[in-house]
Amino acid sequence: MTTSARNHAPAETPEDLARLFNERANEGDVEGLVALYEPGAVLAAGKVVATGEAEIRRFYADLLSRRSEFPAAETLPALRNGDIAMTFARLPNGTISAETARLQADGGWRWLIDQLKIKPLSPG
Repeated sequence: MTTSARNHAPAETPEDLARLFNERANEGDVEGLVALYEPGAVLAAGKVVATGEAEIRRFYADLLSRRSEFPAAETLPALRNGDIAMTFARLPNGTISAETARLQADGGWRWLIDQLKIKPLSPG
C-alpha cells in the first residue's frame, strides 16, 4: 500500500475522523484532509465558511501554509443515530470542534458539517 493510499483510507468509525485529521494535517496533506469530507460538505471556522471540496481545499491549503504543527485533540465519544453521527474533539487549549458525519456506501465515515473552534464558556 502506498503512503497516499494509506493516508486517504476512510475512517472506520466516526471517532477515527479526528485522529485522521490530526495525522493528515501534521503531514501537510491537503488532499487527505479534503477526503475526510463529503463532496458537498460545509466547514465553518470563525467567519470563514467553506462549502464543497474546492473551497475546503483552499481553506486547508491556506491553513497548512501558515501552520506546521497541530496538537492532538481529545476525541470525545460520538453521538450516533443510524448512519449519522455527531463527533466532538477538545484541543489542548479547551477549544471544541463539533461535526456531523455520515456513514458512506463504502463503509467509511465522512464529515458533512464541520464547526471548528467553539470557544468554551468562561466560568462565572
